Amino acid sequence: LLDEPTNNLDLYARRRLYTAVGNWPGVMVVVSHDRELLELVDQIADLRRVNTAARSASVEGGGGRRVGEVTWYGGNYTAYEEALAVEQEAAERMVRVAEADLRKQKRELSDAHAKLARSKRYGQKMWDQKREPKIVMGARKRAAQESAGKHRIMHEERLAGAKERLDEAVEAVRDDDEIRVDLPYTAVPPGRTVLTLTDLELAYGARVDGGFELRGPERVALIGRNGAGKTTLLRTVAGELPPVSGETTAQVPLRFLPQRLDVLDGELSVADNVARFAPGATNNRIRASLARFLFRGARADQKAVTLSGGERFRATLAALMLAEPAPQLLMLDEPTNNLDIASVRQLTTALESYEGALIVASHDLPFLESVGITRWLLMEEGELKEIAPEAVGRPG
Repeated sequence: LLDEPTNNLDLYARRRLYTAVGNWPGVMVVVSHDRELLELVDQIADLRRVNTAARSASVEGGGGRRVGEVTWYGGNYTAYEEALAVEQEAAERMVRVAEADLRKQKRELSDAHAKLARSKRYGQKMWDQKREPKIVMGARKRAAQESAGKHRIMHEERLAGAKERLDEAVEAVRDDDEIRVDLPYTAVPPGRTVLTLTDLELAYGARVDGGFELRGPERVALIGRNGAGKTTLLRTVAGELPPVSGETTAQVPLRFLPQRLDVLDGELSVADNVARFAPGATNNRIRASLARFLFRGARADQKAVTLSGGERFRATLAALMLAEPAPQLLMLDEPTNNLDIASVRQLTTALESYEGALIVASHDLPFLESVGITRWLLMEEGELKEIAPEAVGRPG
């Protein structure tokens, strides 16, 4: 039984683990968000929270109990994604059908009310004009009321059924919303110098001999063994650690997302935390931007200390990317550690909107490839070296 076995492992240790898993002769159960590891499995059990409350109760505003439900998929992660895509396409189609049915039932109920109102007016007119004996008109009125009641109940039941079917269809659609933000002020012109490192010696022994330049909206992957000095380099560039010698010069505004995610003030709300980084922004602008990071309405008023791991990551990312001045160099240190697959996908889509320079220290090769890395840097034996993409290699 392996519980998130690749968390905090460097690329080299991951390769050894992948080999061991591939060669394992017995039964293995793995809890993981590592996509490469999941390519080695035979089945995937997808544990997802679902609402067990009666659909009608949720329609009336009642809260449902959220519990885990397991769905089994044969094959590895690629097969799982393909099967899930087919399922979601069918689920979204069912939502459209259910929405159309709900609209139809609402129209029919409205038409029924209008028809009954006309009948009632006609009956009242006949009563007022006394064109028939009172006993006949009374019997006709009672029959009409009884018929109207049955008719109304029938249409209301159909409408309730349509709402329930729509709720069930919506429940089947995954709510792994994507972050979509517009960040035009983060743009860096091609060729502009963003960062310069000169004969840099870092704390704990790592160094950057000679000079290193980052230009334009390049996207740099920083890889290497644990303890090689990747985090030390990023913290030095961010100004959190002084260099032993040499210098680091950032020519544009930069922000650093550390592994610890300790950027937020736990006692402040998500909105107030973002306001700390963008003091000139109006409350409406902050909330509109946070909605794109999936903090809509009251969610923006949650205290940071109450957030889940994925929510805390999104709030921290929002605070850094919406900061003023807009960061034109963003540095991320092991951003996918402890993130589930949906959160990694959200991070990837957020970075698609980012137009500045990017440095990412990570051991997650699928993630690095998904964000469009243009240069690969290896921190090895205390030295920073540039390597070709094919030299990075992939676990066998």
